Amino acid sequence: MTQPDIIFIVLDTQRADRLGSYGYDKPISSNLDRFAEKSVFFKQAVSPAQWTVPSHASMFSGLYPSAHKLLQSSQRLSPSHPHVAELLSSAGYETVGFCNNPLVGILNNGLKRGFKQFYNYGGAVPSTPRSSSKWPRPLNLLAESYTQGLRKLSYPIQNFFGQSDLAFQISLHAWLTPLWSRMANFKGQNERSVQDVIHYLQNREKKNVQQSLFLFLNLMETHLPFWPPGKFVDEVVPYFRDNKEARTIMRTWNKEAYRWAAPLSKPLSELEHRVLNDMYDAEVAYQDGYLGDLLDAIQDRAKKNNTLTIIVADHGDGIGDHGYMGHAFVAYEELIHVPLIMNWPEAWPNPSQIASPVSTRRLFHTMIDAVGEWPQEFNRDILKETRDLSLRHTVDGHDPENKTALSEVYPPLNFVKAIEKRQPELLQDYHCLDERFALVRERKDSTVKLIQRDGRADELFDLQIDSLELNNIINQELNLSEALNRELNLLEREIRKQQDHFKGEEIDLESDSQLMQRLKGLGYLD
Repeated sequence: MTQPDIIFIVLDTQRADRLGSYGYDKPISSNLDRFAEKSVFFKQAVSPAQWTVPSHASMFSGLYPSAHKLLQSSQRLSPSHPHVAELLSSAGYETVGFCNNPLVGILNNGLKRGFKQFYNYGGAVPSTPRSSSKWPRPLNLLAESYTQGLRKLSYPIQNFFGQSDLAFQISLHAWLTPLWSRMANFKGQNERSVQDVIHYLQNREKKNVQQSLFLFLNLMETHLPFWPPGKFVDEVVPYFRDNKEARTIMRTWNKEAYRWAAPLSKPLSELEHRVLNDMYDAEVAYQDGYLGDLLDAIQDRAKKNNTLTIIVADHGDGIGDHGYMGHAFVAYEELIHVPLIMNWPEAWPNPSQIASPVSTRRLFHTMIDAVGEWPQEFNRDILKETRDLSLRHTVDGHDPENKTALSEVYPPLNFVKAIEKRQPELLQDYHCLDERFALVRERKDSTVKLIQRDGRADELFDLQIDSLELNNIINQELNLSEALNRELNLLEREIRKQQDHFKGEEIDLESDSQLMQRLKGLGYLD
């Protein structure tokens, strides 16, 4: 088998339970559902982390967060372990990224390593393919030169907002949120990026490019703030236009970025809960529409049968579930249970469903394994170790991790400090400083999940009968919880042995006083 093309699509903040293929009863994901029907479909994929930066680092490196140590926005992925794009590039792949999340595409954190081309749709000055511009060529070249200069100026500022605690807290002010969320493309330009990917694939097809392709696409459509096109609002949230209170609720939430990740000081009202969840669904429907165009374009290629297409989420999102918003602090299913669909007709011609838990960090191993023959100089021991964890084995019925997956929740400290400034009582009430580890395991006819909080077994759920995790059975199942706790501790010890080999790196930041001077010089502050 020749090298496959690999198309790796990450649906940022996409909950598994909002897709029809995962049991949702609203018809908002027809294109993804049809794709799942003809693919290898993982019913219990588990993200190794609950938010973007450590989750992407795990999928790109194959390591759990405790090993790769990219746990905060102020850190960088160590070069001591290769990035999947670096490895695929060394195997002869063309590597290209289309990214809408500034935490992946803008921050200087090592997640862009190995990409020959990387287009960034987030941030104040996006970088996009020339073909994406509608201007005549001379004006396009002039604009490109101008925007390159702006990027050199804006990227350091945007890095500060992502990595400096002071800048991050400034950005959370309600009067600033509309500025950076819309004008600075916080959510990127998702539909445009997909159209650019389609054009990119079609252009390669016209040129009959023979080089194997690794294409990464990150979409951020389902992240707050919610503002799907009116067509999808009317279809999914038909009461919204005529309900003034509903519109006020959404407008308020869209401008109060602090609330997107803070625990709830009081439960959502009935209408708040309905509006936020329905508008999330409208974003899912919007995203599904343009994803359908991309999936059609992938099928139109000559190499369609030898293309490994992966669709996964980096994490889900809390919308009032368990008293939390966003994806900062907990290990419940709304955050770590993610969709995972893989399609590779030449290798897996028969659709199948995998019920056992799998870690999405193993996508790294799966992509490396899919390449087949590697250059002789590539380390054979590393290659064997990598191939041993490929999801190919699970698809073939021999899971190398014994139908077990782990998630590690390290709280994002910039949000912790923001809460400390505004509502410090929530830190204690919701245990926001605690590290949480979750072990998800298939057991007989059910799937069980143990959550540790600060090193002790805290919650146990039978996901087969309690998918919403409302009934903690840890006191009723002491023997089971003790066995799972021992297993989790053993797994964590094995992961931590890798820390000495793959040390995290702190990013050098300018001082807060230097940052304030820059912001004043640009007119952001008086």
